[in-house]
Amino acid sequence: MMWRTGILLIISAHAAIAGVLPEERADALYHYYDGGGVEIDGPSLLVRKSVSEKVSVSASYYVDSISSASIDVLTTASRYSEERTQWGLGVDYLHEDTTLSVGFSNSDENDYRADTLNLAISQDIFNGLTTITLGYGSGSDDVSKRGDPVFSGQIKRHAYRAGITQVLTRNLLMSLNYEAIADEGYLNNPYRQVRYVDINEASGYGWQGEVYPQTRASNAVAIRARYHLPYRAAVSGGYRFFTDDWGIDAHTVDIGYVQPWRDRWMLDIRYRFYSQNAADFYADLFPYADAQNYMGRDKELSKFQSYGPHIGLSYTWLDRAGDRPLRSTVNLFLDHYTYSYDDFRDVSGSGPVGTEPLYDFDANVLQFFVSLWF
Repeated sequence: MMWRTGILLIISAHAAIAGVLPEERADALYHYYDGGGVEIDGPSLLVRKSVSEKVSVSASYYVDSISSASIDVLTTASRYSEERTQWGLGVDYLHEDTTLSVGFSNSDENDYRADTLNLAISQDIFNGLTTITLGYGSGSDDVSKRGDPVFSGQIKRHAYRAGITQVLTRNLLMSLNYEAIADEGYLNNPYRQVRYVDINEASGYGWQGEVYPQTRASNAVAIRARYHLPYRAAVSGGYRFFTDDWGIDAHTVDIGYVQPWRDRWMLDIRYRFYSQNAADFYADLFPYADAQNYMGRDKELSKFQSYGPHIGLSYTWLDRAGDRPLRSTVNLFLDHYTYSYDDFRDVSGSGPVGTEPLYDFDANVLQFFVSLWF
């Protein structure tokens, strides 16, 4: 099953920062997602260690246990359970004000395998007030299908990234990032189907496999700002625009506030809003079978909005200074999202064909993790 979760893992891959190596640390996380008939949970581990003054290495391991009775599954198939595992290795090399980063990850489940290589170079200029980053990512995915030993699909992915981070004032930091992605191969889901009007069926519609283009080119630009307030707090905000040659335009806006409390507590509050229009070849109901060369009914290709708050609480339970400093935090993050679809209908509801209730659902994400800096 091809699955990409919406969980933002706090201990995900390191973004290179020029002029300094990543901190030595270890993280252990448990994550849980529940929404739209899908439950996902599992552990994640990350360790970073400097092996010299110029070289840092990292290793990570991540598990998703997935149980799905989503609307897509219940419409054309039966509930399923599976497990996805992912491991990764990374190296950062520091030379004066330049950082070179290399990372490789492998993700594996019973019908999908993905290998990803990421390269990045970051350079500090103007005494560290400006950081410029360039990056490249390459992915190779193998797609299979349960119950069909003959089926096989491949995907090649290429990502090109550029970014600049600028210290504008003593309290204001801003960044601008751009990413271009080119995907080629089997880009749809071998299990998902589209529906079309069929008066010969008792339901009034029939089903057939979806068909996607074999290429996709997308571009995204994001701007972020963080302002430190005089009473130790900070406010942040960001905007991201995404567009692709499938006809999707998407907008993401978020705003956040971080407030330390006493010496050991940290409160993190954010709110996020996302909206997109539908892909050119998407339809909830096609007029007849084989109505177009390309047809998709994935709700993630439809016109929809999602929005919701994030709240995080961190407690520093260990903070030892001296020749061998040691610090550790316990963290709990909670997110709640509402998804509202403008042209994807719940076919389990009542009503004439094409007028069933529009689909919506709520999702909750929990992340509990312990971080140790050594």
